[in-house]
Amino acid sequence: MSLLLAQGDIPAGNSVPITPREAASGLLGSISLTCWIFLLVPQLIENYRNGNAEAISLLFLFVWFIGDVTNLIGGAWAGLVPVIVAIAVYFCIADGVLIAQCLYYRSRNARREGLLRRRRSSTITPDPTTPLLGRRFSDTVERRRSVTSQRSGRGGHGHPDDALANIIEENEVGRSAWMKNFSSVLAICVIGMAGWTVAWQSGVWKPAPKERDGGVDMAAGAQVLGYISAVCYLGARLPQIYKNYCDKSCEGLSLLFFILSLMGNLTYGAGILCHSTEKNYVVTNLPWLIGSLGTMVEDVVIFVQFRLYAEQSPQLTAAVS
Repeated sequence: MSLLLAQGDIPAGNSVPITPREAASGLLGSISLTCWIFLLVPQLIENYRNGNAEAISLLFLFVWFIGDVTNLIGGAWAGLVPVIVAIAVYFCIADGVLIAQCLYYRSRNARREGLLRRRRSSTITPDPTTPLLGRRFSDTVERRRSVTSQRSGRGGHGHPDDALANIIEENEVGRSAWMKNFSSVLAICVIGMAGWTVAWQSGVWKPAPKERDGGVDMAAGAQVLGYISAVCYLGARLPQIYKNYCDKSCEGLSLLFFILSLMGNLTYGAGILCHSTEKNYVVTNLPWLIGSLGTMVEDVVIFVQFRLYAEQSPQLTAAVS
């Protein structure tokens, strides 16, 4: 999560006439900000519903957190306006909440599994009067029953009404998930545009002044931290991509989480370029552009993984379609 509108919009002064390009930059920046504010909420809810956070890579979260910390330090060093620094602080807190949730579920579930193993080892002992072959036969029967029931539900070998009910149920789940994601993205756009309009009309926001040479004064140390932050953002998703590949599954990950990430990065980068495309300005903002637009490629890779691995789960396939 890079510092939004870091060199594009400065809240100050009264409402002034603006060009369409400045308005586009403000709108895109506001939408991007809204995406980042609500970004982690879908994954927090997904973890809560599942009662675990095994699907998300802790290394992904830790590297992302380091990126947000360096982003915060760089923003404060560069002397950005207080509201931008406050947003960076919010990002770090939000990261901490998600990391704490993941650690809590993993610790809790590990304790529960350990307790169950101890109970089984202490209470379940084989009955010497029961033949081993009989136990194996009963286990085989149970497995065959399970496989048969799964085949009848998935392959349609059972009653036609059951197969039809399964198809209808999967379609309903898919439509519900698709509508939820679409309505969430639409709401984010509306909130972002409404927020910028109110800020502009009330005089809270106005376009940032452009320097003569197109550049923006920034401390060298802040620029270095910006590049470190960009490297962290680019590298953070790689452990998650690798974990998805190893597990051959994206179950437990929130698709909306990555949709908002892609949308936030896209609108952020576009907002900077709408403000100015002069060489010095682009070079000054290059760390933030790399950190935002570069991660979009990795988000697309994760979307492809959602699609590929969803074939093992009909409901997830419908939701991704």
